[in-house]
Amino acid sequence: MSVSGGCEICATGDAAFGCDRCGKLVCDEHYDRESGWCTECAGELRRPRDRTEQDEDDGFDDGVDTYRVD
Repeated sequence: MSVSGGCEICATGDAAFGCDRCGKLVCDEHYDRESGWCTECAGELRRPRDRTEQDEDDGFDDGVDTYRVD
């Protein structure tokens, strides 16, 4: 998308993109090309880290570690 004006995040860069999520006009530095979102939206909705095999050993997919106390 071609836009003109100042970046709505830093106010110093020239807005060259529009965020597909919130609609902010942002400069190249504040645009995530992979998602099409501004860096603020992309930062809010980042995927959690990938789970390792060790995380999945307990058989539960709730992200909570379970410990046994004797």
